[in-house]
Amino acid sequence: MADTTQMDQGSAVPPRSEKEAERDVSRARKAAEDLSSAAGATGDKYRPRGKVWDDALHRVRSFQDGSKQYVRENPTKAVFTALGVGFVIGLLFHR
Repeated sequence: MADTTQMDQGSAVPPRSEKEAERDVSRARKAAEDLSSAAGATGDKYRPRGKVWDDALHRVRSFQDGSKQYVRENPTKAVFTALGVGFVIGLLFHR
């Protein structure tokens, strides 16, 4: 019987609270839009830097692949070159 009494009285949420909730929802949407635009601007700002890093990474990998191929084709030259470079670096740091 108590259930029917509550149903006859209407909504359990006062109209004032509904207005406040709608206002809070609109504020949250505005904040989300502001955050989205700020994130987009930041992404646009750093996108060229990402391209530079991507290009540098591609060049390093190409150099690495070329070095591996050279060592496979010329193992003796590679060993003696490494020994010579190591000897020169050792002399420089010894002083």
